[in-house]
Amino acid sequence: MEKSIIQQKSLQFARSIYKICKSLESQKEFIIANQLLRSGTSVGANIFESYFSESTNDYIHKLSISLKEVNETLYWLEFSKLENIIDENVFNKLNYDGIEIRKILISIIKKLKQK
Repeated sequence: MEKSIIQQKSLQFARSIYKICKSLESQKEFIIANQLLRSGTSVGANIFESYFSESTNDYIHKLSISLKEVNETLYWLEFSKLENIIDENVFNKLNYDGIEIRKILISIIKKLKQK
């Protein structure tokens, strides 16, 4: 089965988050790395899980969890940038990708709720 756009983007986002978290761990930024890794990889995990939902409401619920997780990830990225834990270029790329995923999720959820 071919992955949807949101699945592809969330998987790539998780991979990017994973890579930056490995770097943060080497800088001994364990707390931030852990928070960022958990929320950043949860986005895609919930999107992938949503494809086997039991109902439309369950599908919306799982996508809504992904939306909350991407928002949390954007928070930790912003915090990390403000504390000079991550480079501004890294922040810009990950923030852009996270916002793009958020927009797609909002669009999907709105369309599903209109049905």
